[in-house]
Amino acid sequence: MGKLQVGDEAPDFELKDQDGNIVKLSEFKGKYPVVLFFYPKDKTYGCTREACSFRDKMSEFNELNAKVFGVSSDSVESHKSFADEQKLTFPLLSDEGGKVRKLYGVPKSMFIMPGRCTYVIGPDGIVRHIYNSQVGFANHVEEAKKALEKIRNDAQTAEE
Repeated sequence: MGKLQVGDEAPDFELKDQDGNIVKLSEFKGKYPVVLFFYPKDKTYGCTREACSFRDKMSEFNELNAKVFGVSSDSVESHKSFADEQKLTFPLLSDEGGKVRKLYGVPKSMFIMPGRCTYVIGPDGIVRHIYNSQVGFANHVEEAKKALEKIRNDAQTAEE
């Protein structure tokens, strides 16, 4: 499968969160929009800033009825330590081996580092927005919120 595009169906996956719980993307289909932010590594400067930016805006994501997940290749144990240290209020998913990263076609940075890319998936399971920036840590949060607001507004318009 090639690089995922806006308008594609988001590939389903099953990953463990920092508490060892299995999270399946398909569980949210028909119920909630989902934000998946792929990041390179726990406890690094940029990744900590990005994760904390999502944490600090969680009330806004909750108002938009969205589920937020951070995804990296770090272990469940590493995620647990990172989430506890930073008081993260959303699940971190362990993609050891990078299978889901490959499935979504997350680009690499400088051809070697795991990329930083955010996918916003509508409640219908369709990718609505993709934002890729290795250095715009906080921009991932703003881009995701804008996409979620558009999803909400489109749904309200369709109801009228």
